[in-house]
Amino acid sequence: MRILIVDDHPIVREGLRAVLGGEPDLTVVADCGGGHDAVRLAGELRPDLVLMDLRLPDLDGITAIARITTAGHAAVLVLTTYDTDGDVVRAVAAGATGYLLKGCSREELTAAIRAAARGETAIAAPAATRLARHMRGAVPQLTARELQVLRCVARGLSNPETGRELFVSEATVKSHVMRIFDKLGVKDRTAAVTTAMARGILPPA
Repeated sequence: MRILIVDDHPIVREGLRAVLGGEPDLTVVADCGGGHDAVRLAGELRPDLVLMDLRLPDLDGITAIARITTAGHAAVLVLTTYDTDGDVVRAVAAGATGYLLKGCSREELTAAIRAAARGETAIAAPAATRLARHMRGAVPQLTARELQVLRCVARGLSNPETGRELFVSEATVKSHVMRIFDKLGVKDRTAAVTTAMARGILPPA
């Protein structure tokens, strides 16, 4: 099985090469540190599987997954440290075959790669729980004030600007934003907005 490794940390790529190089049925054909290179190499080399992180310096992992899978270049298995609801749902929606966390064991990683080769889905337990919750339609309940703050975030307003519009302090806005992140299972403002749209909390852009 021919594999392309995509991760922005060279030491992680080297470690994965070492791990996979010890498996007789797995061959790393290339590695790279960016999303644009991932899409290009997937098209040029046509690997069987792309092992991809989500946080990349140029083209984000979700977009790269969508481009690779839409073009039919390869299956994609996510290997990342992030397991928020938004990350898992968006990765699977973009076409990822599986979703693993970097804390997984060598055996879990190689088993997931072989499962992908068989056309099966391999998702780490925490990510599977989040995906199942999403599929069940569980929608986080935001307070009226949190929803107002989220709408301001969606408009691109900063915390100070949101505070002035809602007549509250910047510290209060920040507190609301952090609670919104926690309820939506995200880590940044962009993910909060896209996840809220995906769940029907905010109208589509």
